[in-house]
Amino acid sequence: MAEAHAALRARDDIQFELPHTPPPQRTEPMPMPALGALFWLLVVLGVAMLLYLIVKSIVEREPRGQRVSSEHEIAQWRPEEKVARALLAEADAMAAAGRYEEAARLLLHRSLEDIASRKPKLLRPALTSREIARAPMLPDAVRAAFQAMAAPVERSLFGGRSLDRAAWEDARAAYGDFALPKAWA
Repeated sequence: MAEAHAALRARDDIQFELPHTPPPQRTEPMPMPALGALFWLLVVLGVAMLLYLIVKSIVEREPRGQRVSSEHEIAQWRPEEKVARALLAEADAMAAAGRYEEAARLLLHRSLEDIASRKPKLLRPALTSREIARAPMLPDAVRAAFQAMAAPVERSLFGGRSLDRAAWEDARAAYGDFALPKAWA
């Protein structure tokens, strides 16, 4: 076996020793520092964008109950005077017959129709009147009138209490104050 090994090692066509070669010299810088800097730049930009969005949402948020609606904004939500007066006359006739729940519901349902015509995406079938009244896109005057009309209707429908004349008058006054500016009454 030693002879076979010696014969194999004596051959020229088989390389048994590997020559020592020095490692190649890099002439261009490695890309890792550049990629690392790009990574941190993107992280800083991401954090800055997040902070910007947080600060913007805080600045744009209006303190609850302190929003002031312009007369122009409120006027856009008002129904036409003739329509509002006709609705009030119809509701008054119901109330005169002692049908206070129906009269208050009529005002509330018409108000919902008015809201839907001005902000169609606001109303969804599952929303309660309380959720609608908290919608940030409603001007304060609209919100107050809607809440004043919705409260007695909720009490009668879900609380099992029938409405009396005072509750009806509160709902009517809320609708009238909103739909008919004081100068008209």
